[in-house]
Amino acid sequence: MNVNFQDNFFSIFQLPVSYQVEPLVLDDRYRDLQRNVHPDKHVGASDQDKRLAMQWATVINEAYTTLKSPLKRAIYILKLKSCEIEHNPTLPGEFLMAQIELREELEDIGDDAGSLARLAVFKGKIAAGLAALELDFAAQIDDQLAAAEQTTYKMQFMHKLYSEADRLEEKLLGY
Repeated sequence: MNVNFQDNFFSIFQLPVSYQVEPLVLDDRYRDLQRNVHPDKHVGASDQDKRLAMQWATVINEAYTTLKSPLKRAIYILKLKSCEIEHNPTLPGEFLMAQIELREELEDIGDDAGSLARLAVFKGKIAAGLAALELDFAAQIDDQLAAAEQTTYKMQFMHKLYSEADRLEEKLLGY
């Protein structure tokens, strides 16, 4: 087991640092890496080797979770480029107004017979917005770092809104 805890998450998975990640390749490499650090492979190993395998498994899981999520991957790439995400970013007024309108639209969905259908349309609109932002980020990250950072903030807002829509869906379905 060749372990270098200094490797970035892309290196661990032998991928180029890129926002575009092939999900099937990532999944395959994750399974391969996990197979190598599985406790069954280290039954007769020293306590130190077992501890190292456990630490490596933790890093692999964190790397996989980060690279699998478009938002987490964007934040991670920004971090690799020495750009830390702010907790209270300044965003354009028109984007914030659009967010307010979307939140109001979500609140107006209600819980009547047509709510699930309206919610599905709403979630589709949010998913399309996220897809557009992800394309923007991919186009910006190499030579427009400030724009990529702003796009990431917008992605955070949209992810939160999508999560709220998921919670409403669970409520409407009685989960």
